[in-house]
Order: sequence, then C-alpha cells, then structure tokens
Amino acid sequence: MYATITLAAVVVSLAGEDNTEHAEAALTVAVTALGVWLATLVADEQSHRAVSGRGASRAEIRTALHVSSPLLLSAVGPLVLIGLSALRAVDLDTALLISAGVLVASLFLWGWRTGLRMGNGPLSAVVSGLVDAAIGVGVVGVKLLAGH
Repeated sequence: MYATITLAAVVVSLAGEDNTEHAEAALTVAVTALGVWLATLVADEQSHRAVSGRGASRAEIRTALHVSSPLLLSAVGPLVLIGLSALRAVDLDTALLISAGVLVASLFLWGWRTGLRMGNGPLSAVVSGLVDAAIGVGVVGVKLLAGH
C-alpha cells in the first residue's frame, strides 16, 4: 500500500513537469518502487533485531524478500503506460495521470481483497476497498491542488 500511494504521488508530480522525458519518468518510477522496497526490507530487519535481539536468518531474509516483493509490482502499471507513451500511443502526461488512476484502483482492489480475506462479508470488503481508494484519491488530490 505504501509503495502504491508513493507512486501515485510521484506520477502525478511527473505529469505536472514541463519537460519530463520518457526515460526519466520510467527511471523515476522504477527507482521509487525499488527505494520503497529496500526501505521496507531495512525496516523489517531493524524491527526483527529490536524484537529478537539478533539479525534475521537466511530463511527469514528469504521470507521477507518474498513477502515484500509485491511492493515492486506497483511500478508495473505506470511503467507499461510510460512505455505505451514512448510508442506514441498516448501523451506522457496523460499516461502518468492514467497511472495515478490505475494505482488508486489497485488500492481499492487490495482493500477489497483484504476485506474479503478477513471474512466480514462482501459489504465490509467494499467499504475496506473504498477507504483505501479514498486515501489514494486524497494523496493525488493534494498533489494536484498543491501544484505538485
């Protein structure tokens, strides 16, 4: 969720720039996703040390890598749309704004899926999805209102 919200803010900011190039946009999105992922791994290791008094074992590191790897998936949609823009299928600013919409939609889907997995029923799942999407809309809205 953090990577998705962060990337939504980043793509909206990129869309507001006058001279953003495709390679720059793609690199910014990829590095942002990678940075959030690495920060998550560092935070996981620090919390592991604080709780257990030791560093993570190889098996625990593999588990952390596996569990946190979906953070990188949040970059896929924006990277595909930036790629389509590079092929002149869509303007770059439009691709970036569509990316923000895709990221907000993915927040809804993650919230909805999590709500279903919690077993509280479909209505609760929809509410969970809407709350997550509202957070994303709020972040995008603030970026747009603030002029990036």
